[in-house]
Amino acid sequence: MDLVLATILSILFFPICVVTAIAIKLESPEGPVFADTPKRVGKNGRPFYPYKFRSMIQNAHEMLRSDPEFVKLFHEYKNSSYKLKNDPRITTVGRFIRKHSLDEIPQFINVLVGDMSLVGPRAYDSDELREQQKKYPLTQKDVKVVLSVKPGITGFWQVTGRSEINFDKRIKMDADYVSKRSILYDLSLIAKTPWAMIAGKGAL
Repeated sequence: MDLVLATILSILFFPICVVTAIAIKLESPEGPVFADTPKRVGKNGRPFYPYKFRSMIQNAHEMLRSDPEFVKLFHEYKNSSYKLKNDPRITTVGRFIRKHSLDEIPQFINVLVGDMSLVGPRAYDSDELREQQKKYPLTQKDVKVVLSVKPGITGFWQVTGRSEINFDKRIKMDADYVSKRSILYDLSLIAKTPWAMIAGKGAL
């Protein structure tokens, strides 16, 4: 199902990808189209690079961790479940494509090469998992459950609260999904995804 649907959706979304890529280059011609996203933790803890359209300034992730101007912002980032509201690194085009999840479309490549599924838990950053488990120690069991399957482009929390949900609740939702996943359940979540993209509720 992953391979067939990812192939079909890649073809359907190709015109949107072209327009998105052009918009990114028009706003910041010196930067790449794809983001320099840190590697994420996949099934059984295996790291992989998630393909995403660039929605931030160049070297945004490195700057957050090393630029003295972003020290306060980095602390806020770590203390708010690794999400930021009013992130100054996001470009104008980036804000739009993030709100409607268009930056995630290139992850069809990850599905086709076997790193991800169409539906699954969120693909977590290794730093996020380590730090958030310290903050929420009771989540360790749920994290093990979540890492037993491939992460997904969409999933239960993605079509509900998205970034408005803190880590402890988000990882519980992901673990609950793993325990009851099925083809029919996955198809129902895929069916809900277009409205979540259009509404953009909870996106950061």
